[in-house]
Amino acid sequence: MIAVLGGIMIGLCLGLLGSGGSILTVPLLVYLLDHDPKVAIAESLAIVGGIALLASIRPMLKRDVDWTSVLLFGVPGVVGTVAGVWSSQWISGLVQLMVFGGVMLVAAVMMLRGRRGDESEVVPAGRTRRDRLILVIEGFLVGALTGIVGVGGGFLIVPALVLLGRLPMRIAVGTSLLIIAVKSGAGFGKSIGQFEGGVGAMDLQTIGVFILLGGVGSLLGDEIGGRIPQRRLKQVFAVFLLMMSGFMLLRGGTGLLATDDLVSGRAPIVESTDSE
Repeated sequence: MIAVLGGIMIGLCLGLLGSGGSILTVPLLVYLLDHDPKVAIAESLAIVGGIALLASIRPMLKRDVDWTSVLLFGVPGVVGTVAGVWSSQWISGLVQLMVFGGVMLVAAVMMLRGRRGDESEVVPAGRTRRDRLILVIEGFLVGALTGIVGVGGGFLIVPALVLLGRLPMRIAVGTSLLIIAVKSGAGFGKSIGQFEGGVGAMDLQTIGVFILLGGVGSLLGDEIGGRIPQRRLKQVFAVFLLMMSGFMLLRGGTGLLATDDLVSGRAPIVESTDSE
């Protein structure tokens, strides 16, 4: 049931906002389904990539995808994602969750503040060479974030495409979904061999349910998105992210302090005694 509701929720967020839904995946897998953090991040890449690919079909059919931006942002994003997955093998699962909590906090602040150009439907003046260079650099950095914590990064991709890629919001959303699908797929492929058990360590049934229902949710989100004020949706979602990030940072910080106390010898060690 959790996988069913989670998949629909993630898909709805992607369909409504073009971002945000994927940031729910890791907390759902770790805290509600009790998956190991590192395995959950790998599973999240498969889920996020699959849902985003299904959600991008409709924008592609409607020609709401800018393929130049897919190349400028997506190719460096794939490289960054592979680099992020590779570097994550030296980062503990607890630290990854702490970083994830910080990312959620940033996403919430960005959504509460809003983004200049969200309502534009007219393509502005052409891109400068500087715009293209920054787009490539941000593509790599967002990709690295994807590889380390398993998020699609749509909340960073969409504003980059609007402000630097000079795209209307509608086209930026469709382009973002395809970029998320490509780099999440690359990250998942790289992550398979990073932990013991590979694909066998993952819950493939849960991944399949999330992707299938997430695809349905994204279609519903796209259908009803025009009937609900986007600003109101973002505000509600941002408040939810603030609560989740606070929970993750508090729980992760407590775990880090407990680990530090144990290593330093400050934590009491209780030895069991067998009765004679």
